[in-house]
Amino acid sequence: MPKLTPADNPEIKLDSAAAAVEATLTREQRRGLFEKPGTVVYAIVELTSKSYTGHAEGEDKPPQVKVRVTGCEVARTDEDAKSLIEARRAMYRGRQIDGTFDEVGQGPMRPDGALADVMATHPSEDELREYKRRREQERQDEYVR
Repeated sequence: MPKLTPADNPEIKLDSAAAAVEATLTREQRRGLFEKPGTVVYAIVELTSKSYTGHAEGEDKPPQVKVRVTGCEVARTDEDAKSLIEARRAMYRGRQIDGTFDEVGQGPMRPDGALADVMATHPSEDELREYKRRREQERQDEYVR
């Protein structure tokens, strides 16, 4: 991998694979995006770098990295969308305070702090496991009957 100077700021190219996004959209959201241009949906996405293009000495082409959406959850309710909007605003405020708009680097490292209060009303991993366990138990009980 080529080394970047502190002044280099790689361009980000989004890979065309959108399966992670498509899988989380409801039928109504898909139809809305198609039928009403300008429709907005809010999502939490996970980006993974998949390939890069280095730059040769003396070439006037900036370095590029291609990223792919490898995880995604789309807000399904207005309440969830408002929560994501507020989290985005909080993270933006953090970037303003930290002065990371033009910096090369990681930027704010604790976006989960902005989401902690918002996510308190959503199911935890333990609650999901318990739900799945109860559902499986109900299926077994029905099978025995």
